[in-house]
Formats: sequence, C-alpha cells, structure tokens
Amino acid sequence: MASKRARGAGRDARMPLSAHLREFRNRLILAALGIAVASVVGWLLYKPVFDALQQPVLDAAKEAGADAMVSINFAGVVTALDMQIKVALFIGVVLSAPWWLYQLWAFIAPGLERREKFYTVAFLGTAVPLFAGGIALAWWVYPRAIAILTGFTPEGGSNFLDAQMFMTFTLRLFLAFGIAFVFPVFMVFLSWTGIVKARTWLRGWRWAVLIIFVAAAILTPTPDVFTMLAMALPMAGLYFAAVGVASLKGIRARRRAA
Repeated sequence: MASKRARGAGRDARMPLSAHLREFRNRLILAALGIAVASVVGWLLYKPVFDALQQPVLDAAKEAGADAMVSINFAGVVTALDMQIKVALFIGVVLSAPWWLYQLWAFIAPGLERREKFYTVAFLGTAVPLFAGGIALAWWVYPRAIAILTGFTPEGGSNFLDAQMFMTFTLRLFLAFGIAFVFPVFMVFLSWTGIVKARTWLRGWRWAVLIIFVAAAILTPTPDVFTMLAMALPMAGLYFAAVGVASLKGIRARRRAA
C-alpha cells in the first residue's frame, strides 16, 4: 500500500507547475459553477432566509422598548438588491458545500490509488456534516450575538444597522464557523497519508489551543467573549478528536507488525 501511494505521489510530484495551476483553475471554475447554480435556488429562498436573519434584530427592537429603535437601514438605492445577491450567494455556498468540498479534495489528493478512493467518501461523509454543524452552531450563536451587541446601545439611543455591514457581519460569522469545523478533517488526511504524524499534532496541543483561541477571536466578527468561546471550545474538542482518529492508523500498523 505504501509503495502504491508513493507511486501515486510520484506521478503527482512529476506534474509541472503549469499542470497544477491548470488543475487548480479547473477545480475553481467547477466549484464556482456549482455555487452559481445553487445561488439560483438561494435567490428564490431570499425572503424566508432574510426574515430569519432579521428576526434577532426585531427581537432586539422589542427588547429596547419605545424609548429606542433597532432596525436595518438600507441607505442606498441599490442596497436592497445588493443584499439579495449576497444572501443568495451565501445560500448557494451552503447548499453546494458537498460539491465544492469535493473539488477541494480532488485537487489536494489526486494521487490516491483506486483502492484508496474510499478516502473521498470518508472525507465528504465527515466534512459535509461538520460544515453543516458549524453553520448550525453559528445559527444558535447569532441571535445571542445580536442581543449582546445591540444591548450596548445607551438608554434612549437608537441603533440603525447599515444593511451592507450587517450582512457582511452575518455572512462572516456563519462561514467562519462552517469552515473552521472542517479543518480537523484535513488534520486526519495529513496524518493518514503520512505527511504529519499523529504524535506531532498531540505534541503541539498547547500551541494548537492557543492558535484556536486566537483564530476564533479574529474570525468571529463580534467582540464578545461568548461568541469566541462558542467557536473555540468546539474547535478544540474537534482538534483532539482528530488527533485520536489520526492515531488509529498508527495503532493498526503496529498491531500488524506485532
């Protein structure tokens, strides 16, 4: 098996840089086409999705009472159209996640042998639910983040949320959670292909936890500790789970050798 993987990796290594760039371009185009097709569905789902995203703002307005106002402000003529396009693209990215995740996998793992193609099924079967789980956790965090941030409005003041900034904040929050939850799958892939050993991941767990918390503070668009912990703690748990899964292959190899 190791020799077959080496031959597959050798074929990939002999590919010139221009071939790698063409492969990357082709995979990027295919991923973009998948997102574009799914975005058409997103355009049709704009109204219910936007209503759901706006609901925490409406709840914050009720909480503020008659003395204050919290609302989304469409300042420009084309702002509403731009908002619908962004929401449609966001829905397209979420719905087409299996497709563009597969394109990413097909680019980084082209040298796998035929019998090892089950790694593709395992990758998609793990990465897609993790991405969906990250989106679901962001959906749980989102209304609480809105409530915390609008809660800083002084008594008697009003909070008019710019539509462009509001949507940038929302999309960044959801995509940050989704993409962050997929990273452990790449950890397992790097270990199972022998690029990084599982004990290397485990040896650097202190640095990994530190980097996770710093990344969570940067990726989450809110300044509150609650949102950062909501991302960092599951990521840390997934990191150690990935280390455990990555160790399984080494354990099986030692048993075979014994």
